[in-house]
Amino acid sequence: MKQMFLLFSHKLTPAQKADAKATLYVDKFISLPDDLQKLWSNIPPQLDILEEYLTPLKEYLKLYANSGDYVLIQGDFGGCYEMVNFAKSIGLIPIHSTTTRDVIEKTVNGKVEKFSRFEHVIFRKY
Repeated sequence: MKQMFLLFSHKLTPAQKADAKATLYVDKFISLPDDLQKLWSNIPPQLDILEEYLTPLKEYLKLYANSGDYVLIQGDFGGCYEMVNFAKSIGLIPIHSTTTRDVIEKTVNGKVEKFSRFEHVIFRKY
C-alpha cells in the first residue's frame, strides 16, 4: 500500500479518499504540518523564483515520503510546476484531481447569482 501526501489547500472529499484507496491503493493520507501548509497556501505572488521558498516542502518530502508514494499537488501554478518536477526527481508520483463543474444560476432578490459545484472524477498523473 502507498501513502498520499497532500500539497493542496483543501480537505479531501469522501469521493477522493474512496477513489485513492480503490484505484491507487493508498492506505494513508498525510496532510502537511501547519507551518508547511501555511507556506504552501500562501505563496507570495511577487516572488520571481520559488526554489528557495519551497525548500522546506522539499526537505519534508525527502524526509517522510518513500519512492512510489503519491503527492497530490494543486495550487499556485508556479509552485505546482516546481513541486511536480521535484517529486518526479526523487521517485514520487505527482498527481492532481480532475473534476466536473456544474454551474447553477439563481435569481435572488432580482439579481442573478451563479453557483459552481465541483465533483471529483479521477486522479491524473502529471
